[in-house]
Amino acid sequence: MTVYGATNSVPERVDVLVVGAGQAGLSAAYHLRRRGFAPHRAGVDGGFVVLDANAAPGGAWAHRSPSLRMATVHGVHDLPDAELPPPDPDAPAREVVPEYFAAYEARHTLPVVRPVAVNAVRAESERPDSRLLVETDRGTWSTRALINATGTWTRPFLPYYPGRFAGRQLHYADYRGPEEFAGRRVLVVGGGASAVQVLSEVAAVGETVWVTRSEPVYHDGPFTPEYGRAVVAKVEERVRQGLPVRSVVSVTGLGPSVAYRRAEELGALHRRPMFDRLTEHGVAWGDEELAVDAIVWATGFRPEVGHLAPLGLRSPGGGIALTGTRATADPRVHLVGYGPSASTVGANRAGRAAVNDLVGLLGDPAARIPTPGIPTPGDPGTSDPGVNGSRSGDSGVGAPNAGVPDAGVPAMVPAMVPAAV
Repeated sequence: MTVYGATNSVPERVDVLVVGAGQAGLSAAYHLRRRGFAPHRAGVDGGFVVLDANAAPGGAWAHRSPSLRMATVHGVHDLPDAELPPPDPDAPAREVVPEYFAAYEARHTLPVVRPVAVNAVRAESERPDSRLLVETDRGTWSTRALINATGTWTRPFLPYYPGRFAGRQLHYADYRGPEEFAGRRVLVVGGGASAVQVLSEVAAVGETVWVTRSEPVYHDGPFTPEYGRAVVAKVEERVRQGLPVRSVVSVTGLGPSVAYRRAEELGALHRRPMFDRLTEHGVAWGDEELAVDAIVWATGFRPEVGHLAPLGLRSPGGGIALTGTRATADPRVHLVGYGPSASTVGANRAGRAAVNDLVGLLGDPAARIPTPGIPTPGDPGTSDPGVNGSRSGDSGVGAPNAGVPDAGVPAMVPAMVPAAV
């Protein structure tokens, strides 16, 4: 799509600007259209636009390992008003989900502009009702409100340990499958679903050693809606208090997934405690040293929110306090896919909640602007689809990436893949 604001001397003016076109960003865009916000047109004041840093649709999913198949993803929830067609279980998730997202953007004629990297968001003036200036690598935009949906994938978390390892080290974000580790001993660090995926694949071609800082958390029962709500509530409370976020996935525990069962069959789930230090040839616990060929850090991600720093949203606790999806310190800014909404189903709900809140702040555009092709509340024969069914066993808590360091590893600064997303 044409980059409306490319190298512009006068900022394009919109009512709402969405940053990120992953699950959360697309959900927000859908609900903006549904509530009557029109796609922005170049040179015309108003409407909404979605800026995406990626060159093509797919968000974080497009950057996942080719070895991650639809049968082994943690969960993919349908976007609003568009069921994900039943995929081939052996199809790569990095192909299936981006194709689904691309079709969704086209079906709902969402104004996604890419590739555009957002560098900073700042207030136009000190007035609390002033517009926000969104500075990008393709020019500046001016908006009345902003929905941030940048996820976490672009901020992989690597904990610090003393020492130096001379072998191959990589974060899960750079993992591309087990082939390069055939016949080698690989240390996998982290207690979450990403670590289990790596163990389930690498243990089939080489030797694995699994280490976590604390005992992994297992969840033997079904991931029911009630369990999902309880999990979200735990994460939501931290965000409400302005504490560094924990992802939804980090508190669900490890469940009986396809990857988990495969790793168990391969005998790869014998966990060791975290090592003390790195050595030239491996890692060490006190006087015991273990030589390894490679280390995969499946240690999670942090939220990609650095571009919001000029707004001063961080609380004394270190995180961005939210009331619902709204930044407590600035009602013009909403964060979706952050904290309690860092899952595919949570992102859907957050997108709708953010838009509903912004209608209250900006006024209801549906009363003024008809939006062809998108039903509005109250239309005969229509209903709000809300959120639909899930795929791959997701019960409302699945996500393409854990937004904080995986359970069982230390977090220097806390942090559902590219964020975005």
